[in-house]
Amino acid sequence: MWGRRRKPCRGSGIGRLNRQLKGWANYFSPGYPSQAYRNIDWHLGYRLANHLKHHRSQRPYQRPEGMSYYEHLQRLGLEFLRIDPCKSR
Repeated sequence: MWGRRRKPCRGSGIGRLNRQLKGWANYFSPGYPSQAYRNIDWHLGYRLANHLKHHRSQRPYQRPEGMSYYEHLQRLGLEFLRIDPCKSR
């Protein structure tokens, strides 16, 4: 979980975001959560893509060619909010 010099490793941030998203999903799950889930997913994807594009570093971050930021974030392990069809009825 921790790399050299007490800095968190890459995967730990995604795990923390996934736990936070599960908490938001539990908060919004009563009623009709689809609009709330869509807004949260959009905001999270926008902020993460913006961070990756504009993070100041000597080498800019490059996502794999031909892949959107949304697909790339999912491949890194981020779990966007979804409504389970079995529970929505």
